[in-house]
Amino acid sequence: MKGVARLIAVLATVVFSLSAVAQGVRFVVVSHAPDADPFWNVVKNGIADAQTDFAVSVDYRNPPNGDLADMVHLLQQAAARNYDGVATTIADMDVVRAPVKTIVAKGIPVITYNSGTAQQSKELGALLHVGQPEYVAGKEAGERAKAAGVKSFLCVNNNVTNPSSFDRCRGFAEAIGADFKKSTLDSGNDPIQVENKVFAALHAHPDTQAVLALGPTSAVPALRAVAKLGLTGKIFFATFDLTPEISKGIEAGTVAFAIDQQPYLQGYIPVALLALMKQDKTSDIHKAIAALQGNQQFQQRIRTYGLTPRFGPNRVDTGPGFVTRDNVALVEKYAGQYR
Repeated sequence: MKGVARLIAVLATVVFSLSAVAQGVRFVVVSHAPDADPFWNVVKNGIADAQTDFAVSVDYRNPPNGDLADMVHLLQQAAARNYDGVATTIADMDVVRAPVKTIVAKGIPVITYNSGTAQQSKELGALLHVGQPEYVAGKEAGERAKAAGVKSFLCVNNNVTNPSSFDRCRGFAEAIGADFKKSTLDSGNDPIQVENKVFAALHAHPDTQAVLALGPTSAVPALRAVAKLGLTGKIFFATFDLTPEISKGIEAGTVAFAIDQQPYLQGYIPVALLALMKQDKTSDIHKAIAALQGNQQFQQRIRTYGLTPRFGPNRVDTGPGFVTRDNVALVEKYAGQYR
């Protein structure tokens, strides 16, 4: 009987897949990210797998240089093209408010992800937010640093156009009792510029005990600056997100930890939920969540990649998780691809 049940489940998936393709179901996922940020490769892998698992077409759109004005144009285009569903980051509430509300007013389901909060998502009229509570992530990171004796730090922010990025710095600062504004550096995204700015900041303030990078774009050049100053292994270094270089730093003990927001889930879950809502002809996001939690393909993927989404009433938290020397081997295999 179990074999028959599995066969029925497979056939149901195939029927849905063929139906979705026949109907030409198409979604768009919009982000604020520049092309150069490697973090988004993992998000896009999640999008691609959800597209395959649920047999839908997905367009990924982003401003190549991270210009939020370009992001607004992309959201306006999404409204004009009448997609079956839209997923978007909340890079800046004031910037995205008007175009997202236009999409919602047209009856197009919207899910927000990555940047922003569940409350902001609700204010926009979106169905759900999928992402990491940034202040909480920063604070938990700061608590770990405080336990190691850290009282001062440099927050290397390569994404200052995104207001929620400052929540990471603020949370860390409040945990260790530092002034987050004085501790935050606008590093820009150019690797050479990041390295030079971090070098100058640490050289000018040799008593700085820790560095917090907000992603690989700032972390990798910051590590080079730390090395030039002879501080490798001497200064407490932590970062958001993973790349193979960061994993190696964790293994070597030169990076204390990486805060993992599981970006694969941020790409996969919005597309999957929009697809399930379309499949079941429902606007009830809670029914879609229940269906996703029971979906065998999704469960297999999160088991394979060691992912742990946390489903709440109006959000799905994808982080924070912490990758340390104790568990880096578990995630290293998939770093830069699925982790």
